[in-house]
Order: sequence, then C-alpha cells, then structure tokens
Amino acid sequence: MRLRPLVMAAAVTTALVVTPASAAPAGRVLGYVANNGGGVSVIDTATNAVSTTIADSNGNSPYMAAVAFDGTRGYVTNSVQNTLTVIDTPTNTVDKSIPVGTHPAGVAVAPGGGFVYVTNYLDGTVSVVDTATLTVTATVTVGSNADGVVVTKDGSAVYVTHDLPGPGKVSVIDTTANTVVATIAVGNAATAIAASADGTRMYVVNKGSDSVSAIDVASRTVVGTASVGFTPHGIALTPNGTRAYVTNSEFDSVSVVDLTTMTELQKIFVGDRPISVALTPDGASAYVTNFDSNTVSIIDTASNTVTGTIAVGQRPVGIAINFVPPAASKLVSGSAQLQLRLLGFTVRSLDATLTDKHTGVPIAGQQVVFRTVKGNPLCTATTNSSGKATCDAQVSLLVGLSTLLQGFTASYAGNNEHGAASSHGHITLL
Repeated sequence: MRLRPLVMAAAVTTALVVTPASAAPAGRVLGYVANNGGGVSVIDTATNAVSTTIADSNGNSPYMAAVAFDGTRGYVTNSVQNTLTVIDTPTNTVDKSIPVGTHPAGVAVAPGGGFVYVTNYLDGTVSVVDTATLTVTATVTVGSNADGVVVTKDGSAVYVTHDLPGPGKVSVIDTTANTVVATIAVGNAATAIAASADGTRMYVVNKGSDSVSAIDVASRTVVGTASVGFTPHGIALTPNGTRAYVTNSEFDSVSVVDLTTMTELQKIFVGDRPISVALTPDGASAYVTNFDSNTVSIIDTASNTVTGTIAVGQRPVGIAINFVPPAASKLVSGSAQLQLRLLGFTVRSLDATLTDKHTGVPIAGQQVVFRTVKGNPLCTATTNSSGKATCDAQVSLLVGLSTLLQGFTASYAGNNEHGAASSHGHITLL
C-alpha cells in the first residue's frame, strides 16, 4: 500500500500481540513505532513515554514494524534500503539487516516464530525468512503491489493484500509449497489485513472503497462488509474478537466496527493523518500513529476516548505492541579474601559484575546479594557504572571456616528489564 503521492513510503500494520502466560509477569508491554523519517520509537505502555529510539541499521525509511511471536525479536521493513531489520526486543538493539525484495512493505510472523513473511511492493513477491538462520529461503510471486500480510492461526497459509486501483484482491499462499493457491476478490485498493484470534476470519481494509471486508478462512469467501471513514489504512482487533479499530487517514479519525454485525459504531477523532493502530494485549488501549502530527494517540477502549498523546519520530507509520520479557543477565563473581579475627571473620572485597548477556553492556544501580554456599548472609552492594558490586562482610565464628572456604554465591533478583542471575565466587585466606 502507498500513501498519497506526497510521500515516498507509507505503511499499514496489524499488531501481532503476544499475551503473557501469567497475570503479572516480569517484563514490559512495549509499543514499536516505525517512523518514515527514520528510526523506531519504543513506547513503554506503563508510562506512555518513549523509552528509547532504535537506529534501524541505516534504514532511513522504515515502513512498518511487527514483533515476533515469542516477544524477543522485532522486524522492521526498510523500503528504501530493501532490507528487513531484526531487533532484539529485550535489549532493543539491532541484530541484523536482511536483504529482501524491492520496496518491502508488510511483515508478519508465523505462529511459533519459525518464519517471517515480507511483502515486496514493487516486485510483487513475498520473501520467506527463516528466523533460525535469518536468511531468505524462498521468494513467492504473488502479483503487483503486494502490501498487507498475515499468517493463519495454524500457520498453513499466508494472506497477502494487493494495493491496486479498482477492485482489490487477496492472494493466499500455501506455506508448505510456498505457492499461491487461491485469490479472493475484495474492495478497491486492499491494504491492511488482520486475523481474528480464533483463526476463523480475516479482515481486509479497502482503502479505495472506504470499507472493511470479512473473509471466512474455511471457505475463502467474503462474508461481510463494513463501511468506515474516508481512505482507511490500518486495522487492529480486540482480543475478544468483537470489535475492530480502523484508521481513516483522510478523516483524522478511527472507526470502531462491530464485527458481529459488520457496522460502524462510532468515530474517534485523533491526530493528523492516522495510519496504523495496535492494541495492548489486554485490549484496554489502542495506539494510533499520526503521520502528519509526529505523534501517537492513545484511545481508552472502554470509553472510546483519546486519553493521551505521545510525541515520537518523524512521520510515524507502522506500530506493533507486544509483551517483552526481561533481557537475560550475566553475573560473574570474583575472589574475596578471608581474614581471621578474635571473635569471627572478615571477608574482604566480595565482588561480582552484572552485564546484559546479549550485548555485554554493564547494568548499573542494581543490588547484588552475597551469601555463603549454605545461604548465610554476607553483605549487599549496588552495581556501579561498570556493573560491579563490591562489599566487605563481618562474619560470626558460628558460620565456620570450612563453610567460608567453599566460596560465596552472588545473586541478582532481576526486574522488568533484566532477568535474575547468580554465580559462584572463591574465598581464600589472607
């Protein structure tokens, strides 16, 4: 799909949302906003502030963002560089840039995260990326202006929209053979596409018809159409499958659609030229990218009112929201020295260094607890700018010399950003 001719690249994305396994897991719910002007803005939905901006491996015109099924990788298509940028989401660092087709647009991740499918708008193809090797293993010809893409719940098929003037279509790819096995007629200039949580429906945004088509996955036929606002672009579905939120780019609004009756319930006015929309895993909030406002609008889905606005990068386009687990931490312990005293022991220079396991970057300002191998408390220290925690301990005779000479255990409890870690260190007599 393309925006109006005044821009070089445009985007529509559906949010690939992963629901955490427990009610209150360690980790964060993050929003990834691909800015057409460059970079990916990362929104912490707990604070509704941009926590970091990811440089997209020299991709100065990212098109849309999607987050992998397991929440540990993000994928951004760069329409000028013809690449797919791979982001490690726990650390929000770029891992790799993968060459794909010409003018990549849409991106979707298969259930289980084994493959990523990228639509190449100008080539009329879909690149199949193996996430184990991060290489393109197949290229599927689908037809002109390949745009939106989504994978069925069982992973057996990929649905691709075509942003064509006049009557639109959706191509269906069999993922075993990587060939097109069906074509479904929809409205004019089909762009974004979203799958229902139960896997029975696909919903296609028809930019040229100002409508949304509902496709029955079993029969591969259109079973309903809903009218929305002027020049719709993006779509996101509530987790319970009852409503869709559709951006109307030329009406500065979001249509709320009842998916049972396929009728528009209301319009919510947002920023200038809304493009994409994504919902949080609990469905409580919708986040909308406003291309000409350089902002993201936050909609409370209970009241369907805008409750906040976040400044992001230039010309925000795609957005995806995902639960992201803590990054793995690494704790390395050193050696301490044991000094005998009249009524006990002094253990000097207990130390451990805490770093991010993926990047090797020191983690500062975190508490490290030191104990004997039998669990007797020694001391607690906070990591410095180099990630190192150091302290001395005064120990009772009751602990015993033999216990102390077995060494010590350093442990870090972890938080929402970094996981727990522990290690063993040595204690030697002075």
